Amino acid sequence: MKRRTFGQYCGLARAMELVGERWAMLIIRDLTVRPQRYTDLLDGLPGIPTNVLSTRLKELEEAGIVERRIAAAPQRGVLYALTAAGRDLEPAVSALGRWGVTQLGDLRPGEIVTPSAVVMALRASFNPAAAAGLTASWEIHANDIVVHAAVTDGRLAPGVGPAPDHPDLVITLETDDPPAYPALMQAATCGLVALDGPRELLDTFIQVFTRPKAEAAVIPGAPAA
Repeated sequence: MKRRTFGQYCGLARAMELVGERWAMLIIRDLTVRPQRYTDLLDGLPGIPTNVLSTRLKELEEAGIVERRIAAAPQRGVLYALTAAGRDLEPAVSALGRWGVTQLGDLRPGEIVTPSAVVMALRASFNPAAAAGLTASWEIHANDIVVHAAVTDGRLAPGVGPAPDHPDLVITLETDDPPAYPALMQAATCGLVALDGPRELLDTFIQVFTRPKAEAAVIPGAPAA
């Protein structure tokens, strides 16, 4: 498959050649959450044409960023997963997501919020300094979306769906607003959430998943202003 090039011997140019096509980074975003079937990706990326998803997956496989795996029993079928090179993209994806949150503004007509987008926002907003030495887990319910975030000795492991183990705190959004991450954090800060577990863990959640303002719009490695 012939790939468009920029004709420049530059790391950024090469990266854009490999992952800069439309939808490619969102496919990678969803695969950072977990390996997924083709139908899972299709469900998680409303609006992507089936031929575009097939083409992007093929391109990412050819680039060594995505690989196919056979689902372990009792499941069957093929899963798409990130390779080691694909997982190396996670810090860049998180950094772009962190910068993008500062550019979101209000939810635009027709925009939706997916579970993977919420998980990506949890990763992008995670404050390692606030989580140092912490072990705690949360399960978040927002309309029909359920995600979880576990921190073990300061290390974050978020995911889609209920927490694998019993969470320390269940947070349920009590408004009808779309479950966008800024709305979730605002509701948590204003107390517009129902809690099942210790109230103090809501304060911890807010601290751990709010990056310092000085860092919020900074991509690691970028030159200082």
